[in-house]
Amino acid sequence: MRRVVFLTGLLLLLSTNYLSAREDIVEVFKNNSAIIYTINIRNFGAFDKDNDGIIDESKGDIKGTFLNAKDKLKALKEDGINTIYILPITPVGRLKALGTSGSLYAMDAFDKINPELDDTTNDITVYEEAKEFVQEAHKLDLNVIIDLPSCGSYDLSLRKPDWFILDKNNDSVIPADWSDVRLFRIYDKDKNLNKLNLDNFKSFVDMAKDIGFDGIRADVAAIKPPEFWAKVINYARKDNKKFLFLAEANPEWTNPAPVGVKCYSSIEELLSSGFDSYYGSWSDFKNVKTKKEFDKKIDKNLKILKKYKDKSMIAAIATHDQQAPVLRAENYWRTVLWLNATLPLNSYFLDGFSYGDNFIYPYENKKADKSSTDDEYYFVHTGMFDIFNPTAQTKKLYPKLKEEYLKAIDFKIRNQDLITNGKYKALETNNSKVFAYSIVSFDRELIVIGSLDEDSIQKASVKSKYLKKDYLFRKVNSKNNPTIRKNIINVTLEPLEIQVYLISLAKFRAM
Repeated sequence: MRRVVFLTGLLLLLSTNYLSAREDIVEVFKNNSAIIYTINIRNFGAFDKDNDGIIDESKGDIKGTFLNAKDKLKALKEDGINTIYILPITPVGRLKALGTSGSLYAMDAFDKINPELDDTTNDITVYEEAKEFVQEAHKLDLNVIIDLPSCGSYDLSLRKPDWFILDKNNDSVIPADWSDVRLFRIYDKDKNLNKLNLDNFKSFVDMAKDIGFDGIRADVAAIKPPEFWAKVINYARKDNKKFLFLAEANPEWTNPAPVGVKCYSSIEELLSSGFDSYYGSWSDFKNVKTKKEFDKKIDKNLKILKKYKDKSMIAAIATHDQQAPVLRAENYWRTVLWLNATLPLNSYFLDGFSYGDNFIYPYENKKADKSSTDDEYYFVHTGMFDIFNPTAQTKKLYPKLKEEYLKAIDFKIRNQDLITNGKYKALETNNSKVFAYSIVSFDRELIVIGSLDEDSIQKASVKSKYLKKDYLFRKVNSKNNPTIRKNIINVTLEPLEIQVYLISLAKFRAM
């Protein structure tokens, strides 16, 4: 416990110096300095009195609001977080819905806030409460970005059919298997950008800026063309050049929309249109089995960033669209953590990750006693963060993991210059199931070695640049001690284990 308290205090001191001006959010992302924490206002500050996992105010539970979420910001700051990313706060559709509250991404209005997020114990509006939340975050030098859904609710498509793509039967179009949302019509009948939806997206920008948000995360950004985003982004930046745009887009994704629907923008097109950052090739990381696959994934993204030097990516390895890492194994949780802390990218953590929440809910897919939508069931994806129901706050299942989480964030903050400005290199190993990379500066070398095998112990040898007689070697994270001969590190790795080492030249350390 003392160690956790010490690390928390140290992180507060470091993070205060580390991000001194929230208006520099674009630079923060460009420098891979963002440590992002994703929250759902619907549950972040909620209180579950009877501990059944569902928030029911008639039973004395307290729902999540901007005001009780505001009370938890200081704790995030103390943990080294510098950027809050809020899942959608717009009103939610009720028809053809998923879950008893509806998906956060079934947007029912562009320029309003979900009234369910209102704290009804006071006389101020939910809009003003959102402003208070952002103002409190800014007092703590925390940046705040807000999620912009990519599609509209079925309800909205009935009220405003001219906003949506219609098929030959004059029905609105479902993207992939997202049954509760419909695709917006981006082009008009003359194949020009649809002014109606340009104005709609601009109205969301106006709301976000008026509330005080520092940027927007565009959901599934690639299903809209770059010329559309260029106009939206230029509009947002007409009076604030540092307003951030983050694209949820992956160079390996393919078009989820039906055949015949125009466009699926590349990462290069999105970055050229004005986006500052994107997700990188991480959503399928759990399926990577060989060093060759790992290296190819990293190399592809580094080539993109070499071309767009003022852009960046985030480590979206464990988002609300993926199963909790701890469900696979604690070692896999650690791998996700330390890749976030050591790769040259912006770190991303989902609420609940730090304590190893597995997102297994007692009410999962059971029939509900009551519902505010036309779905009578508590719909959830097994092992994924619940965005469909009035869920209680995340569970602290593995308190011991929090110490390692703080240790990794501390490491990133302390070694930010090395990780961002050092030279990344994929290291050769003598084992195809073990990846290794280094980041080298003039006086230090960071070495990360990980097993991609989830069943067996693996051994590997890795060559270092600095492992000579005049060095200081530090084991940052490893369950087993390595053996060193000349400039070779020999390691033994448990299934899915990751090991982190930092090597400093003694003569520089002495200075």
